[in-house]
Amino acid sequence: MKKYVSIDIGGTAIKYGVINSEGQIVEKEQMPTEAWRGGPEILNKVIGIVETYKKIYTVSGICISTAGMVDVEKGEIFYAAPLIPNYAGTKFKQVLEEKFQIPCEVENDVNCAGLAESVSGVAKQSKVTLCLTVGTGIGGCIIIQGKIFRGYSNSACEVGYMNMGDSDFQTLGAASVLTKKVAERKKEPQERWNGYRIFEHAKKGDAVCCQAIDEMVDILGKGIANICYVLNPEIIVLGGGIMAQQEFLKEKIEQSVKRYLVPSIAENTKIAFAKHKNDAGMLGAFYHFTERHSM
Repeated sequence: MKKYVSIDIGGTAIKYGVINSEGQIVEKEQMPTEAWRGGPEILNKVIGIVETYKKIYTVSGICISTAGMVDVEKGEIFYAAPLIPNYAGTKFKQVLEEKFQIPCEVENDVNCAGLAESVSGVAKQSKVTLCLTVGTGIGGCIIIQGKIFRGYSNSACEVGYMNMGDSDFQTLGAASVLTKKVAERKKEPQERWNGYRIFEHAKKGDAVCCQAIDEMVDILGKGIANICYVLNPEIIVLGGGIMAQQEFLKEKIEQSVKRYLVPSIAENTKIAFAKHKNDAGMLGAFYHFTERHSM
């Protein structure tokens, strides 16, 4: 059975492992991204991962999921936020194929997450899927009839930049904003707070934490509704670290979206939480590879 190295490059961690031709994860690991070191160092880490696995397996392909805007034909980054300096212009496909003489395919991480949910997750058989990841920022992906919709220049569904009032969707609604709000309102250092602690306090009735979560949910509901008016998705899949709080958030988000949608659309729009969680990027990168190569 063929083996593929799959690598998911996020702002905080690089998750990587080996997937067989049946889409089963054989093994997986992770390491810090150290994003501040920039694109060249991340490329070196990816090369190191592939070199390590090639000593153990006969590797048939390299599948990459990554933050940033990706030119899927060239397999390179053409735009990235300042979180990863000098990332734009990183030529993963060219460098890796020349070095290892095996095919490499690259796709945006949110697109990979959406594809994973569409192929083998909660959005399987959905005709139109909207996938959102809520973390440090907010990322989006559109899947139509099982295919990623990339737009004219590979920039479709960059919803985090969507204008909302005098700001944008991710500046107002991302998980990182939640931490900042709570720390400021409690007049405490931001390091003392993270998403997990905020939700634990909210479950105990902490008024500041509850209010901050409600404000975030309201922004998410408004943003999701605006996207729904354009896309009319069958299902909205929510992922990202904060969505581990499914039990606490699901009903709140459903009510918020419903508040901003006309009933005829709200009644035909399902909200679900991602099934694949931390494996979504690796699986989606593999599915993207298989779309471009006959297995």
